[in-house]
Amino acid sequence: MKFKNILIGRRVWRCIIYVFVAIIFVSLVLVLPLRWFAPPTTSFMIQGQLHYKSPIHQKWVPLNNISRNIPIAVVAAEDQMFLLHHGFDFKSISKSLDEKRRHRRGASTISQQLAKNLYLWPGRSPIRKVLEVYFTILIEFTWPKHRIMEVYLNVVEFGPRVYGVDAASRLYLGKSPSRITSYEAALLAAVLPSPKRMSIVNPSLYVMRRATEIDSVVTSLGGPGYLYRM
Repeated sequence: MKFKNILIGRRVWRCIIYVFVAIIFVSLVLVLPLRWFAPPTTSFMIQGQLHYKSPIHQKWVPLNNISRNIPIAVVAAEDQMFLLHHGFDFKSISKSLDEKRRHRRGASTISQQLAKNLYLWPGRSPIRKVLEVYFTILIEFTWPKHRIMEVYLNVVEFGPRVYGVDAASRLYLGKSPSRITSYEAALLAAVLPSPKRMSIVNPSLYVMRRATEIDSVVTSLGGPGYLYRM
């Protein structure tokens, strides 16, 4: 009986190890190729298509063809420690737990937001949060920062059915992303916390104030040159 229990225990552990290895393998297959290849779609894009039952607007554009005003505006708005952290801004997380101001910038980094957009779903369930942490770690340790920024700018939602800076720049501002000014970049970044509620075409007073604030933060960071280290 004791020997039988040992065999069962070994089989259980073997199954656990196999499942663990399979999870690691599948997740690496999902993450690693995107270091070099544009994602064909994302979880959020698929959900958007299902929700609106109509095509989305999105076109891939290389980082070199995106105005340098846009990445720095996004960093100023969403993740000022982007170049310094490894996926998680623990200082912002601590502050977000202590302060509950309505319009405060969230504690999620650009890497966390990218992981969620690519692979997960909206919500705050513990399972989703654990998966977000896991995919964030994989992305941070397999992609360089400039690739994280490039993919993020091409998949993030700027409005209903509008994903990526190319679609947002052309539909909302009537120009290519390479010609976006510093204030226009700040306006694009200002709607990211809630792109379904906030409008770039008809910005509310809050969005305009937020854009001005972002533009000011960009200046304090040193402008686009701050990101040359990517």
